[in-house]
Amino acid sequence: MELKLLNDSGQASGSVQANDTIFNRDFNEPLIHQVVVAYQANARSANRKQKGRSEINKSTKKPWRQKGTGRARAGRASSPLWRGGGKIFPNSPEENFSHKVNKKMYRAGVRSILSQLAREGRLAVVDKFEVEAPKTKLIASKLKQMGLESVLLITDAFDENLHLASRNLQSIAIVEPEYADPVSLVYFDRVLMTRGALAKVEEMLS
Repeated sequence: MELKLLNDSGQASGSVQANDTIFNRDFNEPLIHQVVVAYQANARSANRKQKGRSEINKSTKKPWRQKGTGRARAGRASSPLWRGGGKIFPNSPEENFSHKVNKKMYRAGVRSILSQLAREGRLAVVDKFEVEAPKTKLIASKLKQMGLESVLLITDAFDENLHLASRNLQSIAIVEPEYADPVSLVYFDRVLMTRGALAKVEEMLS
């Protein structure tokens, strides 16, 4: 599989040979959906709390007598049927939203995503991507020059200038190969890799 090699102007200046077992896989939509949903679910935290009928601060006295009033029977004001009553199945901080995905499935899903990105022309390679100083306007102008509006940049090593310069831009995310998650790969319009990052991705997913 050949990936486009871009220059600093965003123009194709050649191609890079990539591993077919990673970048030329069949599109497996059910697997990709499972991997993406599992990644999002595992990022959730159970931080919501509702009260059951035993936790409602209301009197436990029977609201009215059982018979003779013409109204429906009622035992206590904290009943879930009443306004202000407890919930029947309350949400709890102990809820577990995690989904289990095997490593083999996860890697296969990421391979399928990368292959589809390559087929659609949304995946490209650059020799290097850097800015001279940690300034947002520098990286913004560089992206504009390359014609990139929404991009996930995968670099082979952490670059403090890139990290600091891109923090205020929502249209770009800069990660190392081990932190390239399936949600980001699907979310951004374009994915850009440095040559070093490409080699690391092939090593990780081979």
